[in-house]
Amino acid sequence: MITGKMEGKVALVTGGGSGIGRATALAFARHGAKVVVADMNVEGGNETIRLIKETGGDAIFIKCDVSKAIEVETMVNKAVQTFGHLDYAFNNAGIEGLRTPIVDYQEEIWDRVISINLTGVWLCMKYEIPQMLKQGRGAIVNTSSAAGLIGIPGSTAYTASKHGVIGLTKTVALEYAKAGIRVNAVCPGAFYTPMLDRMVKNYPDMEKWYQEGHPMGRLGNPEELAMAVVWLCLEPSFITGVAIPVDGGLTAQ
Repeated sequence: MITGKMEGKVALVTGGGSGIGRATALAFARHGAKVVVADMNVEGGNETIRLIKETGGDAIFIKCDVSKAIEVETMVNKAVQTFGHLDYAFNNAGIEGLRTPIVDYQEEIWDRVISINLTGVWLCMKYEIPQMLKQGRGAIVNTSSAAGLIGIPGSTAYTASKHGVIGLTKTVALEYAKAGIRVNAVCPGAFYTPMLDRMVKNYPDMEKWYQEGHPMGRLGNPEELAMAVVWLCLEPSFITGVAIPVDGGLTAQ
């Protein structure tokens, strides 16, 4: 059902082919926004488009590797060419990397995690913000993690990248606070997503570890994170530069 709260608005979602990205793309569409879904996963991205159009929404898919500047620039340009403007951006694309101590961590995997999780967010904002400046408005939400607020042993690249996203978010929020552009971050705990499925497959103890680590005693559902993202874009006109945990109390301990 379309609510119309975002009617006439355009939302960009990276990593929109599955999990939190898909749930958020669908949430934007339910609120009436036209949605640009970007992902490396063509099949998953097109499935998200199908789900949006099935409920009466309007959306396009763009294949994009957010670690490559030319692809990010093309993504933003195509979004604007298609829908005319860009009101909201959810910079969400990310990968998990390895679960292993630093002495055993492979340098090429470190580089890849940082390039997608951190440089990718930097590149997205670099090309999204000029369009928002032309409009005099815009709201950006970046995906950090509970791992952006605390240390996670065995996860050096992921944890470092997500801490970096929070630093980027605060800095860019200050740079454009007077320009009508708000920049915030969400910090999810463990959610039922394909990323978690991969991690549990490789490390079967992780699901129980996550469940026991969350004071609410369960993992999150992607729709719960999507609601936080949409709220940050739609409602709080005096909130910028914050990193909001959506983690069942994990980082409150």
